[in-house]
Amino acid sequence: MNEEGIVSVQGPVEKIEGKLVLRIPLEAGGSELIGCSRGISQTEKDYLKITIPEWLAGRLRIGAGSLVSVDNRNGKCNIHPIHPSPLQ
Repeated sequence: MNEEGIVSVQGPVEKIEGKLVLRIPLEAGGSELIGCSRGISQTEKDYLKITIPEWLAGRLRIGAGSLVSVDNRNGKCNIHPIHPSPLQ
C-alpha cells in the first residue's frame, strides 16, 4: 500500500464453476480491497474472490488466463487488463 492508501495487485483471471474470478490472497492486499468490492466479492479462507461479470469481461476483453491489475483508487474496485508488451 502506498501513502495514499491505494492498493494495487496483479494476478490471473481464473474460470471456476463457469464464472470468471480473481482470487487475491488477503495477505497480498486482498484484505484492503474488501470494502470497495462488496457485492462482487466474498472471502474464502485466505483469499478475496472477486467475480467478474460477463459484460465487464467483454468490455475489458479478458478471459480465463488473462493477467489483470486490481486497485482501490477513488474508493472503487477497478480492474484493468495487463496486455503483454509487443516483442521488440
